[in-house]
Amino acid sequence: MDIPRFHLAFPVRDLAEARAFYGGLLGCPEGRSSDDWIDFDFHGHQIVTHLAPPEAGVATNPVDGEDVPVRHFGVILSLPQWEALAERLKAAGTRFIIEPQVRFKGEPGEQATLFFLDPSGNALEFKAFADDAMVFAR
Repeated sequence: MDIPRFHLAFPVRDLAEARAFYGGLLGCPEGRSSDDWIDFDFHGHQIVTHLAPPEAGVATNPVDGEDVPVRHFGVILSLPQWEALAERLKAAGTRFIIEPQVRFKGEPGEQATLFFLDPSGNALEFKAFADDAMVFAR
């Protein structure tokens, strides 16, 4: 079965910085680009960084005792992929908004999660479930 891929475009303050972050640190292959935008393969999905002025403020909502940025995106990885990414981000000195952790422990939807900002202030979440059936559990 073919799984639809999402497309997400978002603002960045500097394309060279975005290229180093998404292409370098996160390892996303680069697709097409221009002087104003860059496409990246984000785990099989298309994200596009568009050069734009910075936006003000980061709204948050409480989730399991943490202030989660309302506007964020990310991907659900396997647990070994998530653990490897968490270690790579720690080794790179990433400043986390929410440190790598397991939330909803012992509850439906238990998940490993971490949040951090890209250089332009866009919030990213990477998560993993020990049991994939829990992705939409209530």
